[in-house]
Amino acid sequence: MDPVTTMYLGLDVAKAKIDCALLFNGKVKSKVVSNNNEGFETLKQWLTKQGANHVHACCEATGTYSDAIALFLHDQGHVVSVVNPAQIAAYAQSQLARAKTDALDAKLIARYCEREQPMVWTPPPAAERLLLALLRDLQDLQSMQQAESNRLGTAHPDVRERIERHLAFLDHEIEELRKKIEQHIDHNDQLRGRRDLLDSVPGLGEHTIPWLIAYLGDGQRFPGSKCAVAFCGLAPKPHQSGSSVRGKAHIAKSGHADLRHALYMPAMVAYSRCKAFASFVQRLKAAGKPPKVIIVALMRKLIAIAHAILKSGKPFDPSLHGA
Repeated sequence: MDPVTTMYLGLDVAKAKIDCALLFNGKVKSKVVSNNNEGFETLKQWLTKQGANHVHACCEATGTYSDAIALFLHDQGHVVSVVNPAQIAAYAQSQLARAKTDALDAKLIARYCEREQPMVWTPPPAAERLLLALLRDLQDLQSMQQAESNRLGTAHPDVRERIERHLAFLDHEIEELRKKIEQHIDHNDQLRGRRDLLDSVPGLGEHTIPWLIAYLGDGQRFPGSKCAVAFCGLAPKPHQSGSSVRGKAHIAKSGHADLRHALYMPAMVAYSRCKAFASFVQRLKAAGKPPKVIIVALMRKLIAIAHAILKSGKPFDPSLHGA
């Protein structure tokens, strides 16, 4: 986009609200709206009032919170970029931005958008968006199920029966939703084909594969596997100051926690029972890496393999992907 004539909209997205910063010719105007359909309409009217009929909007990838506003602005004909939070954090560090408020973050994102011209975001196809919505619904039900199970152990006898009824209801709803997710994938040729490809990867199972399909799509939305790894928040992040490194590296955790959670159990299986990854695990053990570090490395490896397989359309090959 032409940086001279384009207006840049920085969005700091939270669960309940969105801080907006409109940048044009070095001047910033701010607005706070609710993170719901009413708030989106308010933002639309405000942009029109500012003469911002076409903007380049930018927000951090925060999953559930950012998806809706990104899709709304895209449908309004605006250019939208959804970027890894680590990119914004790195830009903030380069600008020596020390103060941190939602309003300042929105301005920072707008300036990042103007300077870096981040890649334009394209919404996933409708089938992938529905799959992700179903998976998030399942996740919410499972969280409720866990909370009720925790309460049951210490509940007063007079309320145990109600909790047990609620648990039985949740069990039924979870089972029905799992069936709906499976049917949705079965009835879509592209989703079914991607599931079959990922099913060839040792360690990946029915609970993890739908998350990978929903977030990675056909693999084309990421230029390389490193970008897919960073999208999950699994890229290593060293503690560093100047030329000295302080402490051990850790993962960034700035991407989608959904994918990290989905990959944990497959990585555990790959660590203990998958022959395809045995030499990889042994090399890390020989280098003195503890089990936790190896499991995170396997999570990175699995997401990289999944991305490569989806992008190439070719199933898992131990000679290429195992070691």
